[in-house]
Amino acid sequence: MTSTSESAHKKLKMTTTPENPRIIALFDVDGTLTIPRGEITPEMMSFMKSLSEKITVGIVGGSDLPKQEEQLGEGIASIFPYNFSQNGLVAYKNGELQEVQTIAKFLGEDNIKRIVNWTMKYLADIDIPIKRGTFIEFRSGMFNISPIGRNCSREERNDYEKVDLERGIRKNMVEAMKKEFADLNLTYSIGGQISFDVFPAGWDKTYCLRFLKEEDFDEIHFFGDKTFEGGNDYEIFTSERTIGHTVTSPDDTKEQCTKLFMS
Repeated sequence: MTSTSESAHKKLKMTTTPENPRIIALFDVDGTLTIPRGEITPEMMSFMKSLSEKITVGIVGGSDLPKQEEQLGEGIASIFPYNFSQNGLVAYKNGELQEVQTIAKFLGEDNIKRIVNWTMKYLADIDIPIKRGTFIEFRSGMFNISPIGRNCSREERNDYEKVDLERGIRKNMVEAMKKEFADLNLTYSIGGQISFDVFPAGWDKTYCLRFLKEEDFDEIHFFGDKTFEGGNDYEIFTSERTIGHTVTSPDDTKEQCTKLFMS
């Protein structure tokens, strides 16, 4: 028997071909389609669906698929032609799973334990106003590390971000990890308000580009807010294969896309 959820996913699947299928726009999630860790507004989702009638649309985020669904809605992997969670380590095309890669297989369990043990000791010695829970989130393609803990409230998240900007807490921790784990060839990417990602070199958002064949697209646009060096959009923003656009909010994303693709 087909579940209600499965039926809904099938109904959501995009089947129309856009007017300009050889132009694709890839979108970050936090700060680009939603406010940080917020849900997409109905107006923004409606705009994205209208945009997908003009050009090919894809989503590329650092979070796993369940978190993407929390922000963008159930069945998001089937709404637009391309969906990449965990920077593309989990890749969907037209609602069909293409690939799953894992950091555990790549690094091996001994190195996983090295990273976890060192991180727990380092975080124990950081003095910040408050600490909550879930300081290390182990995802299939990366570690997400948060000095305050991902269980903090939105108000606590906002307050921590101010402290982090003043004291460089995440930036300093990243520098320490670069020295400690120099042998593992890892990449460190600060994104959002409270955390940073750790993953093998080359597993940033450019990883998703391997699923976009050069002969299939004339232009690959990318829209993101953390496009500065060290931000989790920087590598794909500066890639030779993409045309990068820095945005400041979902409204800015909508405005830029309207001028570029819908005017």
